[in-house]
Amino acid sequence: MIRYALYARFEAKPGHEEAVAAFLAQALEMANRETTTPIWFALRLSDSTFGIFDAFASAADRDAHLSGPIGQALMARAAELFAAAPAIELVDVLGLKNDA
Repeated sequence: MIRYALYARFEAKPGHEEAVAAFLAQALEMANRETTTPIWFALRLSDSTFGIFDAFASAADRDAHLSGPIGQALMARAAELFAAAPAIELVDVLGLKNDA
């Protein structure tokens, strides 16, 4: 059962908005390879504000994801792409409906 999640929010540097969108499109491919990440969303909240929401069955799966390929790639490019460090929040899932 899904009980744990992450919400990351980041602001693109001016002129880097489409590079952030492209990065997130590539990150989807990495997320699809993670067997312990059943739910993953890349979000565009405004022209320059982006986010990632993902959810997990266990805290261990969430921790593994944070230190996995997406987290590593995100942090490796943070200074290049983002106006400030990404804000990453650990979230408890209280309820879930998924008909997909």
